[in-house]
Amino acid sequence: MSIIKAIFSGIIQGLTEFLPISSSGHLMLFRHFFSEGEGGDPLMLTVMLHMGTLLAVLILYRKTLLTLLKEALYLVRDVFKGKFSFENMNPDRAMLIMLAIACVPLLLLMLPVGGGDLLMDKVSALTTGDKILPLGFFFLITAALLIFGSLQSERIKKHAKMGVLTAFLVGFAQLAAAAFPGVSRSGSTISTGMIFGIPKNYMVKFSFVLGIPAILAANLVEFKHALSLPGGFDKALFLPITAGVAAAAISGVIAIKALIIILKRDMFKYFGYYCLVVGVVTVVVGFVQMF
Repeated sequence: MSIIKAIFSGIIQGLTEFLPISSSGHLMLFRHFFSEGEGGDPLMLTVMLHMGTLLAVLILYRKTLLTLLKEALYLVRDVFKGKFSFENMNPDRAMLIMLAIACVPLLLLMLPVGGGDLLMDKVSALTTGDKILPLGFFFLITAALLIFGSLQSERIKKHAKMGVLTAFLVGFAQLAAAAFPGVSRSGSTISTGMIFGIPKNYMVKFSFVLGIPAILAANLVEFKHALSLPGGFDKALFLPITAGVAAAAISGVIAIKALIIILKRDMFKYFGYYCLVVGVVTVVVGFVQMF
């Protein structure tokens, strides 16, 4: 693993993680068409690149995270003093509670479904190996969400506040993204909020903060798995991993800032058109390869 390749992988990871085009879907397509028989990147590098993108969120939303942490402490205090009121919450407390509600659907992935497997394992099996046909349909789902969410947001004249139902549905959108490669996490969560009238700027912040526990939990599991593999921690990977993480963090910051600008200019739907093209091409190629 060269430092140049690690930096390139970090840049790709950072850009596709936060732009609403599905990093996992693009990674699968790249490996399907260009890396067959060559193997992928070392698991430890893959895990650490995801941690690099997590670092980008922590850098950009550090003030929001500190505010939410303080509000969590105030919330505990008010509950014990009997002063908590669900109807009269400040915006920070409301966001904190809606984030907690939106995290609940992810627990479904941990349900056992028979044979000792988790639901997450069963679902991920749909897009393993050379099965890119389902991946194409998942890209089309992302495209539909992005386009419909953008058009709906442009029609809404009076925006709504995040409620329990909307938060729960945003959580299910994140669940679909976690389960199905090709479904963009940021795209599906932001679009779902926009469909229900939530302001775009609020949904960007909500989406990326919501992704922190999901990304962290998934990567801790993968990190433990990587360490258990023979040669899981190779000292020779130290410099490439460091360079890759830095590249992922920097490109992640750039991608988030770019996405905010794109939303302000009402150009979010163009990501949908892009995913529509990728989805159609993937479906066509998938059918050709089947027959």
